[in-house]
Amino acid sequence: MTNGISQDISIKIRDLEDRQRFTRDKLDLISKNFISLKETLEKELALLKVEAEEIKNEISKIKSYITRISEELENKAKKSDFELIAKQLKMFQPLIK
Repeated sequence: MTNGISQDISIKIRDLEDRQRFTRDKLDLISKNFISLKETLEKELALLKVEAEEIKNEISKIKSYITRISEELENKAKKSDFELIAKQLKMFQPLIK
């Protein structure tokens, strides 16, 4: 009887040890996957930071171009000014002939 109980306890201990080993293996695999995922995400984040900085620089360049263009346009004559000059030329045209 004690021999049967001893075998049952031995079997249960072996089962528990197997479960513990299986759980440890699963935990190791999850840890490795987590570390791999973390490294991948860190690389992607670094790339995104570089891309964001490049985009900021491009936006800054575009803003400076727009500012320069608007300054140039302010120095140019307006359409209404040309229309006024055209009307004045038409008024003086009979005198030129």
